[in-house]
Amino acid sequence: MGIFSFFTKEKKETLDKGLSKTKESVFSKIARAVAGKSKVDEDVLDNLEEILITSDVGVDTTLRIIKRIEERVSRDKYVGTDELQNILREEISSLLAEHNNGDDTEFIVPADKKPYVIMVVGVNGVGKTTTIGKLAHQFKKAGNKVVLGAADTFRAAAVEQLVIWGERVGVPVIKQKMGSDPASVAFDTVSHAVATDADVVIIDTAGRLHNKINLMNELSKIKKVMTRVIPDAPHEVLLVLDGSTGQNAFEQAKQFTAATEVTALAITKLDGTAKGGVVIGISDQFKTPVKYIGLGEGMEDLQVFRNREFVDSLFGD
Repeated sequence: MGIFSFFTKEKKETLDKGLSKTKESVFSKIARAVAGKSKVDEDVLDNLEEILITSDVGVDTTLRIIKRIEERVSRDKYVGTDELQNILREEISSLLAEHNNGDDTEFIVPADKKPYVIMVVGVNGVGKTTTIGKLAHQFKKAGNKVVLGAADTFRAAAVEQLVIWGERVGVPVIKQKMGSDPASVAFDTVSHAVATDADVVIIDTAGRLHNKINLMNELSKIKKVMTRVIPDAPHEVLLVLDGSTGQNAFEQAKQFTAATEVTALAITKLDGTAKGGVVIGISDQFKTPVKYIGLGEGMEDLQVFRNREFVDSLFGD
């Protein structure tokens, strides 16, 4: 059982509230698109395609969804517009299920991997350090001994923010002076974790995209140095994306998946934005599981991404 396992009434309310703007935006547009129509025809599908694209689902994923609906319309001969919402729900659920296995999406510390090392990547300002702090809180709450590594040594604010989160959560933060070699910080962190018998290590990294080659070299070096202490580290590479940036999040995902082997995604800042559709497109396009979504600033506002609950909140129960 994982650290976020129970989907409580409070979590459902937080999810519903966080996705409310996306839901209101998408469904008000769909209602207008089918006004005066009794069946799903070419005009309705054209309008639906435009709605999904402008809701940041992405062109390729939108075309996949539309194709699936077209096949159902062709097979069933007559599909009423009143059925469109349920069909959309089913097709989006099916797409998400291809890369997200129901409730089994969160990080679970394996018994044979100690410490369990998570390297976190993403550009500055996406909520990377906040996500690390929330993850650390959840791991500690579950009884794990956690160590954080401040390997984003190019911004004093990044180190200071991680230290503040470490103090809030009550876990140690391994750091060096500004401008230090990030790989050296990562090495010190995993060495400290092994020496103190820690269960989980979370490494923050610099979020610069000005030069993809430099980014790739830096992340590769961090990974290589950690293997001197823990041969199979890192066990996860978590890419944090800001959901409120819509299509820009797609570009960031493209850059980072090209620079390093990303194993999981966390999509933050979904509360207060109408761009929640980006979760669907990114999951589909990058074939990488979305493990967490951020729905607020509080310690408990990082939720495991559960595709069924996500779609239920988006479409109504």
